[in-house]
Amino acid sequence: MARVLDLSALRSFVAVAECGGVTRAANLLNLTQSAVSMQMKRLEDSLDVALLDRSSRSVALTAAGEQLLGYSRKMLALNDEAVSRLTDPIYEGSLTLGVPHDIVYPHIPGVLKRFNAEFPRVQVHLLSSYTRKLRDAFARGDCDIILTTEDRVAEGGEGLAELPLVWAGAPGGSAWKSRPLRLGFEPACGFRAPVQQVLDAAGIDWDMAVESDSSRAVEVSLSADLAVSAVLSGTAPGHLEEITHGGALPALPTFKINLYVSRAGTETPVARCADLLRAAYTGTVLRGAA
Repeated sequence: MARVLDLSALRSFVAVAECGGVTRAANLLNLTQSAVSMQMKRLEDSLDVALLDRSSRSVALTAAGEQLLGYSRKMLALNDEAVSRLTDPIYEGSLTLGVPHDIVYPHIPGVLKRFNAEFPRVQVHLLSSYTRKLRDAFARGDCDIILTTEDRVAEGGEGLAELPLVWAGAPGGSAWKSRPLRLGFEPACGFRAPVQQVLDAAGIDWDMAVESDSSRAVEVSLSADLAVSAVLSGTAPGHLEEITHGGALPALPTFKINLYVSRAGTETPVARCADLLRAAYTGTVLRGAA
């Protein structure tokens, strides 16, 4: 049967080693000297080794004691970390972050990973939808923070980045060469109307070949080279690519990525999440949580 070390005894053992004696360790731990001495004796008996060299007036560690000291510190540190993570009541509750599906990558996974490391007791809800729906949810108080893709910064918003729209389609695809140009968009996509207007202005006929309320269905169709679409530069998913058309397609307008934070943004978890989002889009290097 495996032997189990007593963490209380290990804590006393570390105190004895660091204080250089049982009496000082007892005072530090607010225990009696006899209680600490008994813990040391039980610890030695359980391991069947001498941990303390009692041959001199000052307490010294034996070779076995020196070895156990390193393990004891690691075990106590891990114990204290686990207890702190599971019982610390400072940060609890939930946070709802709304992000348009087409800009979830590349930054949001990293932001959420770091936020979770700093606030493990805060439950994060990621809402992925269109900008218009996210603005409505934010207005109702259903989201603490939202990112949007818009042509301007509305009242209460904060511009994080401005990126051009680019044509996107299947890697190595040829759908962009077709005329009329086959397009693939969701009905509520904010990029849909601007793209159509640019094509009309350029005199390029187009056809809405792929239309679905499911962004995943549209992406699958695009990756199958059934149509082309538009994404913000640098945000194309791995199964699509920015089209190198050599001027055969018109340039597209730029859009802003904006941040909106609720009035609860002064609370530490919400404020920290907003800071992480700012850093992700501006390249700012952040240190640990304030």
